[in-house]
Amino acid sequence: MHSQLRLAVVSLLISVDEADFSYIRKTSGATSGNLSVQISKLKEAGYIAVEKSFKDNFPLTTCRITEKGKEAFLRYVDALEDYIRVRNKNK
Repeated sequence: MHSQLRLAVVSLLISVDEADFSYIRKTSGATSGNLSVQISKLKEAGYIAVEKSFKDNFPLTTCRITEKGKEAFLRYVDALEDYIRVRNKNK
C-alpha cells in the first residue's frame, strides 16, 4: 500500500463497486504499463480481484476491492492517523 499508485487504486476502488482499467488509468494519471504492474501486485496480495473479459471485441479488465483489501486500507489509514496524532502531540 506504500506505493502512491497502489494507494490511489485502492482509494478509488474502495469508493465504487468496480472500475475498469481505462477509468483507473485516467483517474490516477498513471501510464498503462505502470498501472498494470501495480494492479498485478495488488491482486497477488489479495487486495483486489481482477476480471478479464471482452466488450465489443475489445479486452476489458475490471477491478474491485476485496474484503482483505478493505481491511488493509483501513489499517493503513489508521496507522497514518496515529502517526499524525503522535506527531502533533509532540509539537
